[in-house]
Amino acid sequence: MSIDSTSSPQGGALQQQLLNDFARAYLAEQRSQRRWRWFWRILLTVLLVVLIWGSLESMPSSKAPTTPHTALVEIRGEIGVDADANADNLNTALRSAFEDEGAQAVVLRLNSPGGSPVQAGLINDEIRRLKTLHKKKVYAVCEEMCASAAFYIAVAADQIYVDKASLVGSIGVLMDGFGFTGAMEKFGVERRLLTAGANKGMLDPFSPRNPNQEVMVQSMLDQIHQQFIKVVRDGRGKRLKETPETFSGLFWNGEEAVKLGLADHLGSLDSVARDVVKTDNIIDYTVKENLAERLAKRFGASIGAGAVQSMRSAVSVR
Repeated sequence: MSIDSTSSPQGGALQQQLLNDFARAYLAEQRSQRRWRWFWRILLTVLLVVLIWGSLESMPSSKAPTTPHTALVEIRGEIGVDADANADNLNTALRSAFEDEGAQAVVLRLNSPGGSPVQAGLINDEIRRLKTLHKKKVYAVCEEMCASAAFYIAVAADQIYVDKASLVGSIGVLMDGFGFTGAMEKFGVERRLLTAGANKGMLDPFSPRNPNQEVMVQSMLDQIHQQFIKVVRDGRGKRLKETPETFSGLFWNGEEAVKLGLADHLGSLDSVARDVVKTDNIIDYTVKENLAERLAKRFGASIGAGAVQSMRSAVSVR
C-alpha cells in the first residue's frame, strides 16, 4: 500500500510552503534585478549629464573680455602631448589671448622642469607667429623653475622676468633608459626578439648595447640640441652673454640668469602687469581641463597605458 503525500493534509501544507518559498525567492530576485537596472540607469544618466556639462563648460565664451587687461597663460608641470601643458591647449589659449582686443599684452607664467622638444617647438613657433600677426608684446614670468623645454618656450617672449631664486636654463637634450642584460644573465632569462629591419629593435633595454646604434642616437640628440641652441640665440639675440657652459645643460638661479642674459629683469606676474603692461586687471586664458575630460582621460589611460608605455622611448630637452 502506498500513500500519496499530496493527498494528506501534511503533504498539501508542505507543497504550499515550498510554493510560497519559491514565489518569495522569485519576487526577491526580480526586485534585485529591478534595483540593479535602476542603479545602472541612474549612473549612466549622471555620467551623461557630467559629460554634457563638461563639454559646455569647456566651450569658449561668446563674450570675450574687451576691457583693457593683461592676458595670462599658465605653463605648469611637465610639457608633453599627454600633459596639461601641451601644444594644443597652450596654443588655443594663446590665440584667444592675442585675438582679444582688450588684451594689452600677453604674459606667460612658467613653472616647469621641461619636457618634449616637439611640444615646446610648436608653442614657440605659435607665439612668434601671433606676435607678428597681432603686434602685441609677450612677457615670460618664470617662477620656481623655467628649465629646458620651458625655457625653449620662454625665449619666444619679448622679455623674460624671473625671481632671484628661480632655476633657469638647462639648455640640453637627453634620452634615458635602462639595461637589463646583466640581470637576465644572472637569472637565466633569454631575450627572444624578432625584427624586420636591422635597427628596428634599437635601444631595446633587454638586448646588448650596439655601438653603431648609439652613434646614430647621439647624432639625433646633437641635432635637437643645435635646434634648441638656435632658438635660444634667435630669441635672446645680443642680450645673451655666451660662455662655454651656456649650452651645456647647466642651470642658474634667477639673479645669475639676468647677468648671463638668459633673462632680462627680476619681477613677478603682478609687477609685470602693473609696471610694464600698465594694467593690473589680469584675465586668465589658460585652458582648464574639466571633469568630463579628466574622467575620459583616466578611463582611456587605464586601458592602454601598459601597452603604450612599453613601446615608447622618451626624448626630452632637460
